[in-house]
Amino acid sequence: MEKLEKLYEGKAKIVFRTSEEGTCWIEYKDDATAFNGEKKGKIAGKGTLNNEISSIFLSLLKEKGVKNHFIKRISSTEQLVRQVEIIPIEVVVRNITAGSLAKRLGWGEGKELPQVLVEFYYKNDELGDPFINNDHIAILGLCSESELGTIRSQALKINEIMKEFLLDKDLILVDFKLEFGKTQGGEIILADEISPDTCRFWDAHTKEKLDKDRFRRDLGNVEGAYQEILKRIGGSVGV
Repeated sequence: MEKLEKLYEGKAKIVFRTSEEGTCWIEYKDDATAFNGEKKGKIAGKGTLNNEISSIFLSLLKEKGVKNHFIKRISSTEQLVRQVEIIPIEVVVRNITAGSLAKRLGWGEGKELPQVLVEFYYKNDELGDPFINNDHIAILGLCSESELGTIRSQALKINEIMKEFLLDKDLILVDFKLEFGKTQGGEIILADEISPDTCRFWDAHTKEKLDKDRFRRDLGNVEGAYQEILKRIGGSVGV
């Protein structure tokens, strides 16, 4: 299989076409952004760490019956995935108050929610990825009502699988972002990545932040936090 032309470059990854139809080649970058791209920087080794971490999580979910685009990791920073058409909805699942939710509700950070909260955001950089509801999604024609139901149920299933897995590693899954895409056959599957870039992970005992909040809030030792996540979930850097 050959890596061909670049199809898309995002904040954290580059997507390439391959010589095999229906398969894309993903390259993870060390670039880091926050606040819709207003804050930019680099985290040494982030591409390697996120490639390995996401590979572990996506493989776990596939074993648990959650279909996703991951095929295999092929180098320290690269992996092969199924080609999908990304649905322009960012799905955020929240278990504990943090970040923007704490501000919106006027609650202190770290409050356990009485039920799992699923939120939707319009995936549009120019608009700043605004918060949207079911009616907005229908008006914008982003997906059908039944498709949104599938996305929501899959997000909740992923949350339960991830929470159980991480709690055994003394980690709390505070919240996380998911993206879904449609295959050429029209099936909705999980896509993008699951990593400290897209999740909030806290140590179960100390509540230490082990995710991109260390970059957002200038807490320092960002790379060390990502390395700690990889270590706890049983990974090792390199192919």
